[in-house]
Amino acid sequence: MDELHLGDNEILFGADKTEGIVAAELAGRFIRLFIRRKNGVFFRDDPFHPFILVEQPALLAGFPGGHTIKSLTGSGEYKYMAEFGSWRDCMAARDFLAKKSGKTPSSRDVPYLYLSDPVHQHLLKSGKTLFKGTDFTSIGRLALDIETYCAEGFEFSNPQREEDRIISIAVMDENGYAEVLNGHDMTEATMLERLSEIIRERDPDVIEGHNIFRFDLEYIRVRAERHRVGLCWGRDGSEPRVHPSRFSIAERTIDYPRWDIFGRHIIDTYFLLLIYDISAREMESYGLKAAARHFGLAAPDRVYIEGNQISRRFDTDPDSLARYNLDDVRETLALSRLLSHSYFLQTSMFPYSYQNCLIRGNATKINALFLREYLRQGVAIPKSGAGGSFEGGYTDVLEYGVVGPIVHCDVASLYPSILISYQLTPAHDSLSLFLPLLKELREFRLTAKRLARTGADPFRRDYYQALQQAFKVLINSFYGYLGSPLHNFSDVALAAEVTRLGRETIKTMLAWLLERGAQPVEVDTDGIYFIPPSVVATAEKEELLVRELSQSLPGGIEVELDGRYRAMFSYKIKNYALLGYDGKMTVKGSGLRSRGIEKYLRAFMEEIIRLLLAGEGAKVEAVYRDYTQKLRDHEFGISWLAKSETLGESLAVYREKVRAGKRNPAAAYEIATKSPREFRAGDQISYYISGRRKGVTAYENCRPIADYDPAHPDENTDYYMDKLKQLHKKFARFLPGEKLLFD
Repeated sequence: MDELHLGDNEILFGADKTEGIVAAELAGRFIRLFIRRKNGVFFRDDPFHPFILVEQPALLAGFPGGHTIKSLTGSGEYKYMAEFGSWRDCMAARDFLAKKSGKTPSSRDVPYLYLSDPVHQHLLKSGKTLFKGTDFTSIGRLALDIETYCAEGFEFSNPQREEDRIISIAVMDENGYAEVLNGHDMTEATMLERLSEIIRERDPDVIEGHNIFRFDLEYIRVRAERHRVGLCWGRDGSEPRVHPSRFSIAERTIDYPRWDIFGRHIIDTYFLLLIYDISAREMESYGLKAAARHFGLAAPDRVYIEGNQISRRFDTDPDSLARYNLDDVRETLALSRLLSHSYFLQTSMFPYSYQNCLIRGNATKINALFLREYLRQGVAIPKSGAGGSFEGGYTDVLEYGVVGPIVHCDVASLYPSILISYQLTPAHDSLSLFLPLLKELREFRLTAKRLARTGADPFRRDYYQALQQAFKVLINSFYGYLGSPLHNFSDVALAAEVTRLGRETIKTMLAWLLERGAQPVEVDTDGIYFIPPSVVATAEKEELLVRELSQSLPGGIEVELDGRYRAMFSYKIKNYALLGYDGKMTVKGSGLRSRGIEKYLRAFMEEIIRLLLAGEGAKVEAVYRDYTQKLRDHEFGISWLAKSETLGESLAVYREKVRAGKRNPAAAYEIATKSPREFRAGDQISYYISGRRKGVTAYENCRPIADYDPAHPDENTDYYMDKLKQLHKKFARFLPGEKLLFD
């Protein structure tokens, strides 16, 4: 850390130098700071003066609560800071302003700026951040995982059912501590009481789990209420605050019950995987076991138990269930260590809690850097920018089918490089923070990247690798910040200019490659996949070609060789597969790796792609015939044909929506509706399609997987064969008789 002098940059890391803060919470008229030292964690209370920014002091005329008004300099619309004696007064002022102006805090063109998180407010004004001067290895992390019973006749546990109790709880930290609470030795109530004792005794800063919000914690909450067991997990002895929340990632929004534990953070590794895969696009599943295997974190002797066998193992072999539970928390710790490190580092920069730093968008976090520095200098804040649409980056597919060899080059941080190279800055950044901040982040990243390669200590290498990744994400988000009208210093017109220059840059690169005999295959905003000229036949010559391409562009725009591949299957835009020289296959795009289709179709598609890339497209027909015959002979296990869906709403709501024509009938709900058992929102149902015609309606011919009898198979062979046929047709134009790469 010393090599980078991270704390020296007050704009990035805040002006206050206090180290070791691991949590901050509202405590009456104070913000309570929890500070970790070698001998443990102690707390200190900072005076707290919450604020609202307003256009005019007259807006608060008539407000009965005590407050002071401070003027800010500069041309921004929010020229005055109103400070209050307590958070309650601040919220009362928010309500007063909303009523007086007729606009809520989230309205467009609102004449005041209210920030709803008191900890965020205090960190903004004070310049403090969490984890400053703290190593990731020194914070207290405790992984938690539960196993639950499932009543006979149901596929999945439900905490509302009395018999679906918690049967095993595993906890583990990074200091060698591990414990399993066994349902054979304890009542469920005793297990929950002991879990609370463990949290108080181990005193973790962070509680980690996989899908912990939507499963483990919610299950624990419901069962604790059933037994009237208090979950006093807070550092002040309080119970968690639980409320509905949403986590948005790309086009996906996840509803979940958010927990806030006083003085602690909760990190969900399921969320970490979702964020990771937005750019990586390589995860086949977001389940813990699949992720551990993907990243090489699974131990050779790891215990695996199918979900529908948990109850039976508890009854017949509880020791293996305990080992399985421990393996879950062990992998959770490892996965979090790998993926959360960069967010830990970001928390030392941004004025947010660790838990919030993970779920806040990058543009929101960048906006906080500007707010913090403008307020520190006493400068007025501009209103959020105007909206507007503009043309995006240049994407195109120039060749389809199997081609190769392939070189992938891309511009390192294309849009940030354009901003720096052309000296472009937002119109309302009167302090001119934007470009210096972007440049410094880039320099930090380059230094961290070098130290990650050259460091002698493996722990420090990991640290710098995580740090450079955090900087990379931030750097690339500066352009996205400009294009979002939600933020105070955004500039949509400037974002449009950046994308225009980006399109010009990529088209210039295309022309340069074509002039030298290269054959571009796919263009994706900041990079090009291409077949190199015939005279460029070695790795060294490919690197030289890309280096010459980079040198042909304006200063500051750097092109890197990002990959070399034996072959590429170009299917459609942003959907392709690559075969490395090491034999590894990488598949990108939802059209080639959809998680929503049945397992037998996913496996068939993977075989097709692998054969095409290997130049063995002629073998696809044999594979197709083999899959068809297996369907006829009922050789696929029913899990290969089934789909699993979660009931997102109650059956009563579902029936009413169907009756009113507000939604279509759905197979999982129809099974639940007809079942004599009681299903609730949150239950999962796995089903298959029965019948004898391919054109059946799924919701009229669905059956629960639990009813399937292998001795008397009744799956709809024609239906599943037709789905296989339709998938096969999607690839027909890429199969022989067309000439393939290796024919």
